[in-house]
Amino acid sequence: MKSISRSLTPLALALTALAAAPVHAQLPLKPEDVVCSIGNGLADRMQHDGWVETLIQSQSAGKKLTFRELAITGDTVTNRPRHEGFSSPEDYLKLCKADVIFGFFGYNESFAGEAGVGKFKADLGAMIDKYRGMQFNGESAPRIVLFSPVAFENHRSPNLPNGAATNVNLALYTGAIKQVAEEKGVAFVDLFSASQAKYAAAAAPLTLNGVHLLPEGNRQIGEVIAKAVTGSTATGSPSLEPLRAAVMDKNWHWHNRYRATDGNDIWGGRSGLSFVNGQTNAQVLQHELVMLDAMTANRDQAIWAAAEGKPMKVSDANVPAPIPVVSNVSNPSEYVDGKTAMAKMHVPEGYEVNLFTDEKQFPQFANPVQLQVDSKGRLWAACWNTYPKWEPLKEMNDSLLILPDENGDGVADKAIEFAKVHNPLGFEFWNGGVIVTTQPDILFLKDTDGDDKADVRIVLFQGIDSADTHHAANNLILGPDGAIYWQSGIFLQNAFEHPWGAALHSTASGMYRFDPRRYTITFHAGNSPNPHGTSFDYWGYHYANDGTGGNSFQVRPQDNGFQMHQLVNMEVRPVPADCIVSSDNFPEDIQQDFLVLNTIGYLGIKRYDMHREGFENPKRAFGEVWGTPTPDYFKSDDPNFRPTDAEFGEDGALYIADWQNAIIGHMQHNIRDPRRDHLHGRIYRLVNKGRPLQKKVAIAGQPIPVLLDHLKNPVDGIRHRTQVELSGRKSEEVIAAVKEWVKQFDVKKKEDAHHLLEALWVHQQHNVPNVELLEALLNSPEPHAKVAAATVKHHWGAADPTKGQMATQIQETVAEVKVDVPAHLTGDDAKAFALGANVFMRDGHCVTCHQKTGAGLDPIYPPLAGSPWVTGSEERLTKLVLHGLWGPIEVNGKTYDPAKGIPPMTQFAALLKDEEIAAVLTYVRNSWGNKAAPVTAETVKKVREATKDRSIFWSPEELLKMHPLEK
Repeated sequence: MKSISRSLTPLALALTALAAAPVHAQLPLKPEDVVCSIGNGLADRMQHDGWVETLIQSQSAGKKLTFRELAITGDTVTNRPRHEGFSSPEDYLKLCKADVIFGFFGYNESFAGEAGVGKFKADLGAMIDKYRGMQFNGESAPRIVLFSPVAFENHRSPNLPNGAATNVNLALYTGAIKQVAEEKGVAFVDLFSASQAKYAAAAAPLTLNGVHLLPEGNRQIGEVIAKAVTGSTATGSPSLEPLRAAVMDKNWHWHNRYRATDGNDIWGGRSGLSFVNGQTNAQVLQHELVMLDAMTANRDQAIWAAAEGKPMKVSDANVPAPIPVVSNVSNPSEYVDGKTAMAKMHVPEGYEVNLFTDEKQFPQFANPVQLQVDSKGRLWAACWNTYPKWEPLKEMNDSLLILPDENGDGVADKAIEFAKVHNPLGFEFWNGGVIVTTQPDILFLKDTDGDDKADVRIVLFQGIDSADTHHAANNLILGPDGAIYWQSGIFLQNAFEHPWGAALHSTASGMYRFDPRRYTITFHAGNSPNPHGTSFDYWGYHYANDGTGGNSFQVRPQDNGFQMHQLVNMEVRPVPADCIVSSDNFPEDIQQDFLVLNTIGYLGIKRYDMHREGFENPKRAFGEVWGTPTPDYFKSDDPNFRPTDAEFGEDGALYIADWQNAIIGHMQHNIRDPRRDHLHGRIYRLVNKGRPLQKKVAIAGQPIPVLLDHLKNPVDGIRHRTQVELSGRKSEEVIAAVKEWVKQFDVKKKEDAHHLLEALWVHQQHNVPNVELLEALLNSPEPHAKVAAATVKHHWGAADPTKGQMATQIQETVAEVKVDVPAHLTGDDAKAFALGANVFMRDGHCVTCHQKTGAGLDPIYPPLAGSPWVTGSEERLTKLVLHGLWGPIEVNGKTYDPAKGIPPMTQFAALLKDEEIAAVLTYVRNSWGNKAAPVTAETVKKVREATKDRSIFWSPEELLKMHPLEK
């Protein structure tokens, strides 16, 4: 009893301290005040429902208050990490001219427990002192209101913590905030006690996971905040919807300004890339921030009018026009229509291809980035029309489209817009709805009235960074274990709050695992620099690509986590997606083969035979999968054909998404290059003529016993859609039914092993461990089932993120490249060679195309080894590295032609210093058998100065005219 008494003491003390907490913040908001919120996910999430501002504005008619949300999930008082170039919190407070600061801290800090209270109080006090010494509005120190965290809501669910220990800490930190507020003479609002009262009175949970408020929770806590800061009681009634709509419109525009996606090109490492007339990404995109400032301010006026009951139509006539951009693409590939493009396709013998849909049939269909099939058998597409990001003053028409084939003729009959979603890099079905990325958030969308329109829109998860939109969380997939997997690349500063502990901050490139049922998030396995594409096969073996490098991996248990292991010898790049062959329509001899899509040079799909039962060279044990290449499977000669995803449909045909774009490079052209296409997109349908189409299987709405029988189906897609359907059923009913279902199988029979494995996976998906079934499968006569069961055991044991200490910091590490310097290079030349090796290996630099061996990728990227372009004229080589190269080039008797859909060689003038360019040129001129004079920084400086007015790519003809190739 003593230990229990001691554990309650901090809570008792904290509650005593809170007994005198003020009901009122004692802070009258003055006319034309600018209120800025800073802090953690509590405030970050509130903007998406708009209730706090709506309720305050409803009680402040005529005051013309301005609200700006600056909080970011994962933030603490002293740790607010941002990606490269992102302005400091203080800079944003100055930009907004903050008169009042709402501070939401304490949740993330609370996991330090009682031992961390002293530091937290000191840090919070220091922040107040610092901000009081500043005049963000140019006239006076800001007035500050400190808000406590909300309490942890006990869902009484086996999937979530009960929050008792968390509430002990939250009470302590609430008391600490109150104490600091009193000592510093600033206002304080106790949301901890208020939320406990709200939870107790609520008919349904007010939080998503115990800590993050749902829309109704935001409304109720918003009422508490509004009363505290205005002194008036405000109720979130339907009559406020016009005002809230105005707030939400303003919040969306501000969100796209403050959390501007593709920040790496706005203010980060690639913002300085220059193009025609020396125009940079930064000049164009930072001007768009000015545009968004004006658009946001225009919507403030609409809010003020609505608060007075005088709705107004927003005018953006005062918004400055975008900066014109001149394309650096002089001769783009001509677009041919979808049906004409089929004549350019090379289809495997015995197959035929047809156009399922394109932009001609449905103009809203463009730039498809992921495909999925729902439990009704309908194909869906994520359309990223605004790639690389939405442009102010233009329509935001990114969307999730449903494309049903209602008459079974292999052609889409409708395009139904399920929802508009900005930057929808990935989506997956779960729990009766759809999980979709929209940087920096992940949404849960659901149709509750059967009209195929999302009428539920909840921010499910936050903190996926957006510094590079095409590196961000992509290609979502529900694993057989019930988790949602995605991959994301470099440049990103992710911050994930969750109910199990302190936030996970990660800059690491790789695969992430999010369990939406338990709300756990883990860094699953490293994969760099720009991973795209993941899939599972019949036995649950897990595969992933690195898009940039063109590498494919098997993801296997390792220590207390998972690790990527080479799956195939890389042949092509970049590879945005992969897929496992599983279809009654496709031949038996290629079932469970691995398909990899490629979007530059080789425009099509590669196929690999998969060896799952061991391999000799390279050595692989049973269950350690290796893939061997087969002849070219599917490709197109249309240079604009860009396959981004492939999915087997309900009919067993392979549906192939075509991004259809002449410009594919993110670095080689201005982000707003007018030749980036936003109007084209296709889906092609590949069918094997020698076998009947796959029979339809009814899944949506079927009884649980019927669904369980579908788990016997050999087709992966049918079982996957069944798992998705089961994710939306009550766990107690599913588990009760599956326990009856397994009674028909014999654990000693090899032919029953997979059915029993599916039953084990159902238990895992619903977070109901079945140790007896697990042990039976660990001793199964089917070796693949034993491997799969061992992975489940790993998830339930060493890799369970709720057991032990969860990771809070994962950092991207770049190992220094170790090289053997050639004997003929000494002193400074040797040092330059070593530096050059590291420059060569950077993401998006030389190794990406020319490979570690210097051999290039035939017939796409030319070799550097033995090339007179490399070992010849220093000036010619320096010019093409500084300003890039585009056009047919002959190397060692072979022509490499960009007309085959290959982007230009990147211009490195803005990316590399003279010393770095000299070093990498010294490296390539003296590697792989090359032996040529080192290049000095002085030479690079001289060439840079002489060509400083050059703003377009060189052509090989130009360079050869000035510097003929050496004999």
